[in-house]
Amino acid sequence: MSTSPAPTVPARTVPTRRISFEESLQHLPKHFAGDEDLIASHLAAVLSAMFPDGEDFFVRSVRNFRDRIDDPALKRDVAGFIGQEAIHGREHRVLNDRLAELGYPTKRIERGVKFGLGMREKIASPMANLAATAALEHYTATLAEILLSSEEAREQLGTAELRDVFLWHALEESEHKAVAFDVYRAVGGSERTRRMQMNLITVSFIFGVTANAGLSLLRDRETYRKGRLRASLGRMRRSPLFTKDVWARLRDYNRADFHPDDHETDELLAEWREELFGAEGRLNHMLAGAA
Repeated sequence: MSTSPAPTVPARTVPTRRISFEESLQHLPKHFAGDEDLIASHLAAVLSAMFPDGEDFFVRSVRNFRDRIDDPALKRDVAGFIGQEAIHGREHRVLNDRLAELGYPTKRIERGVKFGLGMREKIASPMANLAATAALEHYTATLAEILLSSEEAREQLGTAELRDVFLWHALEESEHKAVAFDVYRAVGGSERTRRMQMNLITVSFIFGVTANAGLSLLRDRETYRKGRLRASLGRMRRSPLFTKDVWARLRDYNRADFHPDDHETDELLAEWREELFGAEGRLNHMLAGAA
């Protein structure tokens, strides 16, 4: 079996921030995205619905190999990864509850994701599941870094309450983007399995998001209001999230010498740590223990 040598793990900051968005989400409107955008609202709701059980799957996949990690720095990063992902799942369930009240099928999607991942864990090997986790982490990190770097992408999320959830999530996805990948390399995961799982994930993730967003839109009366869907499609085509550059970045994962840290984001992360959780961070009041 061909394997790549385990990389030297750099110093990272992967803190577990115990935060709660429950109160701020109570007044979230139905079409929260910028300009009350129809498709963007449903896409964001679908992604949120897929996160909780996806995050739980990531934690289990990495935890399966925790005892095989010798590097103290990577052990520390794994602890941070598990802590961050656990909070992500909890807070997206809170958001999903609110979205369900607004008419989005988030609870149905949650059940579907939980069932699908449960079946996968019965069929696929722990190493294949770890490879799938590393691949999905590349997707989330790529989308996260676009959100952190593009004002236009942030504006498309619309209301401040929803934007804050996704910015916090994006920051932490970027902080731990290489952890699952480094664990996979450290425990001897093969390049063949890494690439194969990425190709499988690309098909299943894109299909899952598209199909669930389409079904969600079909349930929304606003979809049938004259001109509403067409205007939303026009805005979606101009979105910074759907460009050739983004696709190239995602497919870069299949490069033989790829590593998530090839896309350097230290300055971007420092900027957003200060913005959200610095001395005057705007989300500090949501942290556990805040006055």
